[in-house]
Amino acid sequence: MNSTVLTLSERNSIDAGSWFSKLSEPLRGDILSRATVRRLGDDAMLSCRGEPAEEWVGVAKGAVRISSVSLAGKQVSLTYVEPGTWFGDISLFDGMPRTHDATTHGETTLLMVRKPDFRELLQRHTELYEALLRLNCRRLRLMFDAIEDLNTLPLASRLAKQILLLARSYGVKQGNEIRIGLQLAQEDLAQLLGASRQRVNQELKTLERDGAVRVEPTRLVVLSKEKLLALANR
Repeated sequence: MNSTVLTLSERNSIDAGSWFSKLSEPLRGDILSRATVRRLGDDAMLSCRGEPAEEWVGVAKGAVRISSVSLAGKQVSLTYVEPGTWFGDISLFDGMPRTHDATTHGETTLLMVRKPDFRELLQRHTELYEALLRLNCRRLRLMFDAIEDLNTLPLASRLAKQILLLARSYGVKQGNEIRIGLQLAQEDLAQLLGASRQRVNQELKTLERDGAVRVEPTRLVVLSKEKLLALANR
């Protein structure tokens, strides 16, 4: 279902995005005036690897799973794009096809900016060039950090860091607990960490015994950020 209006919570998610919120008011307004609201259910395909790029996308609610297909033909999740985040600009810049598959994860609301409008925004607002350059520098730094963690940290530390990131992006505070709103099976979590589901399951059981998390079906609840931070920094 499409709608031309964001709900208040969806608009707040966009406005509060760490990148979008730093843009000037005229640029933010121009982007929103050109964006179409699109509401999709779970597991809806947005784009496939190899397709031409036609839209720039902002997530207002839910999440978008970025994935690839392994040599064995298995779909592998690489990351989840959270509310307040914009993506899809790289292929619009270099004219190359999409590099990965993108599907919705849960009920998702998106802002879609067509390629001609994206190019016109760049022409009208030189500020957008610098802002997107900073955004892609941040992405590159995060990618290098992830590669470093994969090669230097034990799985337990990487799992603790991943849970803290999920809590920051999708956490809902309930008393002394933080319930992670993003529904992830252990297989999904294992793919994000480049590990097997069995090893992740073992580490989650250890975290649960230590009182750091509680494992629920498709949900994680953070019981102690302090214990996770200590493990992540080990």
